[in-house]
Amino acid sequence: MKHLLTLSYLGTAYSGFQVQPNAKTVQAALQFAATRIFDTPCGITGCSRTDSGVHANEYLAVIEEHGTASIPESAVARAMNTYLPKDISVSRCVAVADDFKIRREVDGKEYVYLIWNHPYRNPFLSDRALYYPRKLDLDAIQKAIPCFLGKHDFRAFMASGSDIADTVRTVTDLRVEAEGDQVKIYVSADGFLYNMVRIIVGTLLEISEGKISFSRLEQAIATGERSLAGRTAPAEGLYLNRVFLNSDALKREEKSCE
Repeated sequence: MKHLLTLSYLGTAYSGFQVQPNAKTVQAALQFAATRIFDTPCGITGCSRTDSGVHANEYLAVIEEHGTASIPESAVARAMNTYLPKDISVSRCVAVADDFKIRREVDGKEYVYLIWNHPYRNPFLSDRALYYPRKLDLDAIQKAIPCFLGKHDFRAFMASGSDIADTVRTVTDLRVEAEGDQVKIYVSADGFLYNMVRIIVGTLLEISEGKISFSRLEQAIATGERSLAGRTAPAEGLYLNRVFLNSDALKREEKSCE
């Protein structure tokens, strides 16, 4: 039997989502909780990999269990939270069919990057936002946004050393919202390369700083040269914000837990 979880987590204390030897990960914490409530080892499949220190406002994961423990579907989320640390929380659980494959059903994702744009640090956003004391040139950033939209080869915005062959992605939305001293950069796409959002953010920061011209940005996208794009922004400001599932698949598979 499979269960589709909706959860959120603060990634500061974790070496990303995926299980790693001798490292604290979100997947391992979910496996531990699921094993306790279903009284059998359970497989956990996530909708995406997130890097060390990256957070999630919304994350989807599937529990695959073959135990005999009887627990109502409506109680799974609460039961999971009993065994999860305080920086991970499951908010919903629904039963899905045995052939449900989470990564096959994801149509796209939205990330948000949070910047604290103020001369002084905000201790309440430590490890949760990028502290950026320089004044941002939001007009320059806005002018650069159209260059990223649409279907492009984003090799220039992928971490060096990645072995992904197909680097073409479609960015469906890129926008900047400023509210007081908090600046949020939203990026939606049908898929993301390793460090893609963080490099896009780093590039926008360097455009704001006058270090990267619009012509150089266009050249980076056209040639795929990593050296032409900007720096990789720190992980602390990055959140997986939303996961877009294939609506037809979800209607077909989902059973309400209400």
